Amino acid sequence: MSTTLLAGLGHHAVDWTAFRNFAALGGQGRIALTPICNIACFFCHNEADVPPPLTRRDRTQKPRSREMSAADFLTVIGALRDSGLRRIFFTGGEPLSSPLARDVLTGLSAAGPGGSYTLITNGTRVRTHQSWLSTVRLDTVKVSLHYFSDASFQAIAATRYSIDLVLDGIEAAREIFPNVELNCLLLKENEHEVHDILTFALNRRMPVQFIELVGTDFNLGRAASAVPADTIISHLRTLTTTERVEITGVGQGRRVFDIDGIEVEVINRDLGRHHVGQCGTCPQKPACVEGFWALRADHAGGIQPCLLRGDLRLDIRDLLHDPAALAAAVARHVTSFTEGTL
Repeated sequence: MSTTLLAGLGHHAVDWTAFRNFAALGGQGRIALTPICNIACFFCHNEADVPPPLTRRDRTQKPRSREMSAADFLTVIGALRDSGLRRIFFTGGEPLSSPLARDVLTGLSAAGPGGSYTLITNGTRVRTHQSWLSTVRLDTVKVSLHYFSDASFQAIAATRYSIDLVLDGIEAAREIFPNVELNCLLLKENEHEVHDILTFALNRRMPVQFIELVGTDFNLGRAASAVPADTIISHLRTLTTTERVEITGVGQGRRVFDIDGIEVEVINRDLGRHHVGQCGTCPQKPACVEGFWALRADHAGGIQPCLLRGDLRLDIRDLLHDPAALAAAVARHVTSFTEGTL
């Protein structure tokens, strides 16, 4: 932890064990810049805010109002990073839809040893913002590619955009960043395109991650769209004999295949997940396949350790003027969460 944070804590002792363990196990700091998105994928949970599909169906249901400035987000990022949480991901909604995106991303200081910054985007606005994105400290851009035709794009994302816009966004990202990756949810609507998405990634030497749909109350009406990972796993085994299983750390277990030096990950629930004390008595546990894998800071000034439990959200707005107090409050919150005392 930085000497600045230590000095700011004064005589108020903070137990950092749970926070540091979470960071050491690969936990993420997830910065949700906005709940707004220019598409409306049916599975979107909007990280515990009101998702775009719901807003489109019912205009009275709106996400939380923005309370954070770009400077506030940078304060949160700095406090988390200086406390030891090195992996920072920017998400939304669509993060590039946020009016704060440019100031936040161009305002990042060095991630430091072992640190990284990753932008998760739907790709539709990368070309538009390419000039200033080329100046930022991002280590990786991860583009969601859950579709590979106009028909599947419409069926999944309820949009009239052409898939060409997403594919061009991927190329725009590749022009300015050395590490561009893809992720793809396995769905009935894209089942016939998964091999094409894999081929697209391998031909461009981009890592790709295939993910089983996480069931939440946001997508109960489309639960039948979920497709198990068995088929893609079987196909990958025809392409390589290099396979390993990772079940350590936080979040869901994963299979990792190496195909000519390109990593292809498959995340499926059969490999289990990491749960902490709070999860032991959580009423959502039977439906949860993720466990505690990220601390999510949102545009309305909250941080929460669990997607499915908005009641565990910590309001940090009154702490933004004091990074040391902010870091200490988050550490205490993580400790309480892991001990099951929230």
